[in-house]
Amino acid sequence: MSLLNQIYTQALLLAGELDDRQKTLLRVLCRSAANTLTAKLRAGLTAEDCTGDFIAAASLYALAALSETDGAMSPESFRVGDVTVHKSGSSAAANCLRRQAELLIGPYLMDSFSFKRV
Repeated sequence: MSLLNQIYTQALLLAGELDDRQKTLLRVLCRSAANTLTAKLRAGLTAEDCTGDFIAAASLYALAALSETDGAMSPESFRVGDVTVHKSGSSAAANCLRRQAELLIGPYLMDSFSFKRV
């Protein structure tokens, strides 16, 4: 199985139920995340050198992007009679996913700061 397929498969497992449009978009976002991370790897490293962390980080980045994309397509608030509902938290969830990805892949990236030991 190719690295991209492994990233996509893991992202699908983490995402839960998605419709066909979301699955198609997720595949594109997985490819983008993999390309972005590959470009940021330290000199001499490949994605295969850190396969597990690379797959996890790329899938989390893709899910963060999917979360923000889906959030952009729904209203921030709506009103029904005397009740107004305000949506919040989609960007917080995306930020949390991105932070987890950064913690996983950080040690392998150029100019990255991460704690090895304290």
